[in-house]
Amino acid sequence: MTPDVGVSLADLESLAGEDNLTLLGACATRPDDGLGIGTLCLLGPSEPGFWAHFTKSNEYRDSRPDPMDRWSRRVVETLSEKVGGSALFPFGDPARPFIDWALRSGAHASPVTLLVHQVTGLWLSYRGAVLLPGLPPLEAATSSPCPTCAQPCRTACPADALTADGYDLGRCHAYLNTAPGADCMNRGCVVRRACPAGAGYLRSEAQSAFHMRAFHP
Repeated sequence: MTPDVGVSLADLESLAGEDNLTLLGACATRPDDGLGIGTLCLLGPSEPGFWAHFTKSNEYRDSRPDPMDRWSRRVVETLSEKVGGSALFPFGDPARPFIDWALRSGAHASPVTLLVHQVTGLWLSYRGAVLLPGLPPLEAATSSPCPTCAQPCRTACPADALTADGYDLGRCHAYLNTAPGADCMNRGCVVRRACPAGAGYLRSEAQSAFHMRAFHP
Protein backbone atom coordinates (compact mmCIF):
# COMPACT_ATOMS: atom_id res chain seq x y z
CA MET A 1 0.00 0.00 0.00
CA THR A 2 1.23 3.50 -0.80
CA PRO A 3 1.41 5.56 2.41
CA ASP A 4 -0.64 8.73 2.63
CA VAL A 5 1.17 12.06 2.78
CA GLY A 6 0.01 14.78 5.13
CA VAL A 7 0.97 17.83 3.09
CA SER A 8 0.15 18.89 -0.46
CA LEU A 9 2.66 20.23 -2.95
CA ALA A 10 0.79 23.55 -2.83
CA ASP A 11 1.26 23.66 0.95
CA LEU A 12 4.96 22.97 0.56
CA GLU A 13 5.37 25.67 -2.08
CA SER A 14 3.52 28.20 0.07
CA LEU A 15 5.81 27.53 3.04
CA ALA A 16 8.91 27.61 0.81
CA GLY A 17 7.81 30.99 -0.54
CA GLU A 18 8.32 32.52 2.91
CA ASP A 19 12.05 32.22 2.23
CA ASN A 20 11.83 33.09 -1.48
CA LEU A 21 12.15 29.50 -2.61
CA THR A 22 9.85 27.93 -5.16
CA LEU A 23 8.93 24.38 -6.15
CA LEU A 24 10.64 23.73 -9.49
CA GLY A 25 9.39 20.18 -9.91
CA ALA A 26 8.53 16.96 -8.14
CA CYS A 27 8.85 13.28 -8.94
CA ALA A 28 8.18 9.95 -7.29
CA THR A 29 11.17 8.11 -5.87
CA ARG A 30 12.48 4.98 -7.55
CA PRO A 31 14.02 1.89 -5.95
CA ASP A 32 17.52 2.89 -7.07
CA ASP A 33 17.23 6.20 -5.20
CA GLY A 34 17.48 4.25 -1.94
CA LEU A 35 15.00 6.62 -0.26
CA GLY A 36 11.90 4.49 0.16
CA ILE A 37 8.47 5.37 -1.20
CA GLY A 38 8.12 9.12 -1.41
CA THR A 39 8.02 12.29 -3.46
CA LEU A 40 11.10 14.37 -4.21
CA CYS A 41 10.26 18.08 -4.23
CA LEU A 42 13.03 20.18 -5.78
CA LEU A 43 13.40 23.75 -4.57
CA GLY A 44 15.14 26.70 -6.20
CA PRO A 45 15.30 30.49 -5.89
CA SER A 46 12.07 32.40 -6.45
CA GLU A 47 12.81 35.41 -8.62
CA PRO A 48 12.70 38.31 -8.41
CA GLY A 49 13.37 38.70 -4.71
CA PHE A 50 15.57 35.76 -3.72
CA TRP A 51 18.83 37.69 -3.68
CA ALA A 52 17.44 40.56 -1.59
CA HIS A 53 16.08 38.01 0.91
CA PHE A 54 19.30 35.98 1.08
CA THR A 55 21.59 39.00 1.56
CA LYS A 56 19.70 39.91 4.75
CA SER A 57 20.59 36.55 6.31
CA ASN A 58 23.20 35.95 9.00
CA GLU A 59 24.94 33.45 6.72
CA TYR A 60 25.56 36.10 4.07
CA ARG A 61 26.75 38.68 6.60
CA ASP A 62 29.00 36.59 8.87
CA SER A 63 31.95 36.40 6.38
CA ARG A 64 32.30 32.65 6.82
CA PRO A 65 32.75 30.30 3.83
CA ASP A 66 29.87 28.88 1.78
CA PRO A 67 27.15 31.29 2.91
CA MET A 68 24.51 30.15 0.43
CA ASP A 69 25.01 26.46 1.14
CA ARG A 70 24.77 27.13 4.88
CA TRP A 71 21.65 29.25 4.37
CA SER A 72 20.12 26.55 2.17
CA ARG A 73 20.79 23.85 4.74
CA ARG A 74 19.17 25.85 7.54
CA VAL A 75 16.12 26.92 5.53
CA VAL A 76 15.40 23.60 3.80
CA GLU A 77 15.92 21.58 6.98
CA THR A 78 13.49 23.88 8.83
CA LEU A 79 10.97 23.55 6.01
CA SER A 80 11.33 19.76 6.04
CA GLU A 81 10.61 19.63 9.76
CA LYS A 82 7.43 21.68 9.25
CA VAL A 83 6.04 19.27 6.65
CA GLY A 84 7.31 16.02 8.13
CA GLY A 85 9.79 15.39 5.34
CA SER A 86 13.54 14.94 4.94
CA ALA A 87 16.00 17.50 3.56
CA LEU A 88 18.37 16.60 0.73
CA PHE A 89 21.02 18.81 -0.85
CA PRO A 90 23.05 19.10 -4.08
CA PHE A 91 26.19 19.71 -2.02
CA GLY A 92 27.95 17.94 0.82
CA ASP A 93 28.18 14.22 1.57
CA PRO A 94 26.61 11.96 0.41
CA ALA A 95 26.40 13.23 -3.14
CA ARG A 96 22.83 13.21 -4.40
CA PRO A 97 21.81 12.70 -8.07
CA PHE A 98 20.10 16.07 -8.49
CA ILE A 99 20.60 16.12 -12.25
CA ASP A 100 18.73 12.84 -12.58
CA TRP A 101 16.01 14.07 -10.21
CA ALA A 102 15.75 17.32 -12.16
CA LEU A 103 15.27 15.48 -15.46
CA ARG A 104 12.53 13.39 -13.85
CA SER A 105 10.73 16.41 -12.40
CA GLY A 106 10.40 18.95 -15.20
CA ALA A 107 13.88 20.00 -16.33
CA HIS A 108 15.29 19.14 -19.75
CA ALA A 109 18.65 18.92 -21.46
CA SER A 110 19.32 22.02 -23.55
CA PRO A 111 21.22 22.18 -26.86
CA VAL A 112 24.30 23.34 -24.92
CA THR A 113 24.10 20.53 -22.29
CA LEU A 114 22.97 22.81 -19.43
CA LEU A 115 19.62 21.94 -17.87
CA VAL A 116 16.73 24.15 -18.97
CA HIS A 117 13.32 24.75 -17.39
CA GLN A 118 10.13 26.35 -18.67
CA VAL A 119 10.18 28.96 -15.87
CA THR A 120 13.87 29.63 -15.24
CA GLY A 121 15.36 28.93 -18.64
CA LEU A 122 19.08 28.24 -18.30
CA TRP A 123 19.18 29.96 -14.87
CA LEU A 124 17.93 26.72 -13.33
CA SER A 125 19.48 25.93 -9.96
CA TYR A 126 18.46 24.00 -6.88
CA ARG A 127 19.06 24.89 -3.25
CA GLY A 128 17.77 21.58 -1.94
CA ALA A 129 14.93 19.10 -1.98
CA VAL A 130 12.31 17.89 0.46
CA LEU A 131 11.48 14.20 0.46
CA LEU A 132 7.82 13.76 1.41
CA PRO A 133 6.92 10.31 2.78
CA GLY A 134 4.21 9.34 0.34
CA LEU A 135 2.92 10.08 -3.12
CA PRO A 136 0.73 13.18 -3.39
CA PRO A 137 -0.72 13.92 -6.83
CA LEU A 138 2.02 15.18 -9.16
CA GLU A 139 1.61 17.81 -11.83
CA ALA A 140 1.97 16.73 -15.44
CA ALA A 141 5.53 16.89 -16.73
CA THR A 142 6.39 20.09 -18.57
CA SER A 143 7.66 20.10 -22.13
CA SER A 144 11.03 21.48 -23.12
CA PRO A 145 11.02 25.09 -24.36
CA CYS A 146 13.88 24.34 -26.77
CA PRO A 147 12.16 22.80 -29.84
CA THR A 148 10.16 25.98 -30.49
CA CYS A 149 13.06 28.33 -29.71
CA ALA A 150 15.55 29.97 -32.08
CA GLN A 151 18.21 28.63 -29.68
CA PRO A 152 20.52 31.65 -29.41
CA CYS A 153 22.35 29.74 -26.67
CA ARG A 154 24.13 27.69 -29.34
CA THR A 155 26.25 30.62 -30.51
CA ALA A 156 26.26 32.85 -27.42
CA CYS A 157 29.36 31.58 -25.63
CA PRO A 158 32.29 33.93 -26.42
CA ALA A 159 34.74 31.22 -25.38
CA ASP A 160 33.12 28.45 -27.47
CA ALA A 161 33.10 26.37 -24.29
CA LEU A 162 29.49 25.17 -24.42
CA THR A 163 28.34 23.05 -27.34
CA ALA A 164 26.14 20.03 -27.93
CA ASP A 165 29.34 17.95 -27.81
CA GLY A 166 30.04 18.89 -24.19
CA TYR A 167 31.44 21.52 -21.86
CA ASP A 168 35.09 22.56 -22.09
CA LEU A 169 35.72 23.67 -18.49
CA GLY A 170 39.32 24.72 -19.14
CA ARG A 171 38.35 26.92 -22.08
CA CYS A 172 35.68 28.59 -19.95
CA HIS A 173 38.05 29.36 -17.06
CA ALA A 174 40.73 30.64 -19.44
CA TYR A 175 38.28 33.08 -20.99
CA LEU A 176 37.15 34.34 -17.60
CA ASN A 177 40.76 35.37 -16.90
CA THR A 178 40.70 37.79 -19.84
CA ALA A 179 39.41 41.37 -19.95
CA PRO A 180 36.36 40.45 -22.10
CA GLY A 181 35.59 37.72 -19.57
CA ALA A 182 34.65 40.41 -17.05
CA ASP A 183 31.22 40.62 -18.68
CA CYS A 184 30.46 37.04 -17.64
CA MET A 185 32.06 37.54 -14.23
CA ASN A 186 30.06 40.67 -13.46
CA ARG A 187 26.71 39.87 -15.10
CA GLY A 188 26.58 36.09 -15.30
CA CYS A 189 27.15 33.54 -18.04
CA VAL A 190 26.32 34.97 -21.48
CA VAL A 191 24.82 31.66 -22.58
CA ARG A 192 22.39 31.61 -19.66
CA ARG A 193 21.48 35.23 -20.32
CA ALA A 194 20.75 34.44 -23.99
CA CYS A 195 18.00 31.93 -23.19
CA PRO A 196 14.55 33.38 -24.06
CA ALA A 197 12.81 30.96 -21.68
CA GLY A 198 14.54 32.61 -18.73
CA ALA A 199 13.95 36.20 -19.82
CA GLY A 200 11.20 36.68 -17.25
CA TYR A 201 13.21 35.10 -14.45
CA LEU A 202 14.80 38.28 -13.15
CA ARG A 203 17.99 37.08 -11.52
CA SER A 204 20.03 40.07 -10.36
CA GLU A 205 23.50 40.75 -11.69
CA ALA A 206 24.80 40.89 -8.11
CA GLN A 207 23.59 37.34 -7.56
CA SER A 208 25.14 36.18 -10.83
CA ALA A 209 28.46 37.81 -9.89
CA PHE A 210 28.35 36.06 -6.50
CA HIS A 211 27.99 32.66 -8.18
CA MET A 212 30.63 33.43 -10.79
CA ARG A 213 33.15 34.31 -8.07
CA ALA A 214 32.41 30.97 -6.41
CA PHE A 215 32.85 29.17 -9.73
CA HIS A 216 35.96 31.12 -10.76
CA PRO A 217 37.69 32.54 -7.62
